[in-house]
Amino acid sequence: MGKRTEYIRAKKRRKKPLKIFLWMLATVFLAVGIYFVYVYDQVKDTVREDIHEKVESISNDSSEKKASEGQETLNILLMGVDERENDTGRADTLILMSLNPNTDSLQMVSIPRDTYVPIVGYGKQDKINHSYVYGGADMTVATVENFLDVELDYYVKINMQGLSDLVDAVGGITVDNPIEWVDNGKAYIKGYHYKKGEITLNGPEALGYARMRKQDPNGDAGRNLRQRLVIEAIIDKGASVGSVTKIDDILEVMGDNVSTNMTFNEMKDIFRNYRNTRKNITNYQIKGDGQFIGPIWYLMVSDEEQQKVHDMIKDFNSDS
Repeated sequence: MGKRTEYIRAKKRRKKPLKIFLWMLATVFLAVGIYFVYVYDQVKDTVREDIHEKVESISNDSSEKKASEGQETLNILLMGVDERENDTGRADTLILMSLNPNTDSLQMVSIPRDTYVPIVGYGKQDKINHSYVYGGADMTVATVENFLDVELDYYVKINMQGLSDLVDAVGGITVDNPIEWVDNGKAYIKGYHYKKGEITLNGPEALGYARMRKQDPNGDAGRNLRQRLVIEAIIDKGASVGSVTKIDDILEVMGDNVSTNMTFNEMKDIFRNYRNTRKNITNYQIKGDGQFIGPIWYLMVSDEEQQKVHDMIKDFNSDS
């Protein structure tokens, strides 16, 4: 009896660490599960209450079907608006982003802010960035669709002041900077050195990087390129698994600075079906000639250039 009792006790001692380990493992999985449920609810509430904003120019029925099935290209207009206190702001950054799930590729077309176009719903021609002043996101979406003769599925508007917070929320970004300059204090901090090549930027540095224009030999075109680089870096960083741990910070920034016609379910579908498109990114900058009309400078885009860009987007959409 004594030996058998000792054997049973020894067996229980061996089982005890295993039981503790299993309980610890179960606790970890439970905690992770609860956290992801919390994240899910937080995202859902943020999208529903804070950032969802429909526009009349886009019918979401067809877009929702496309996002859900993940077989067709989505056209999304990114709008960077410099909104400040007592100032509606202008859509100074306009990028038409096409996501093709069949080729796992993404195309970004920058529309210069000074482009001279008919403003849909306003009845006059003006700089395309003024469309936001006259009629908000809805008028800007309609104007871009008319200008390039394309149908948009979604728009995402971000306040450029919030770009800094968004970059910090994802833990900073890395870009391959095409030019070198020392800031003159108008975009970021006077004397700050933006080196050529791969550089890592925090929020305020990234905002200065995206804003600088007059020190760039390519002017607006150069700034648009750097803005696309920042967007690429944010998309790439935001799509990484590590960003899940920063979800609270990202949601707070989104709630304060972002609006879109995407629903929560559409966001999930786009993430699931289109996230690999970031692997192959191409860029294009719409070209034109500067011209003064009275005292105001505009960028005049030829009919040939408009047709070229329209065909580029159409071909990208139909590529399989």
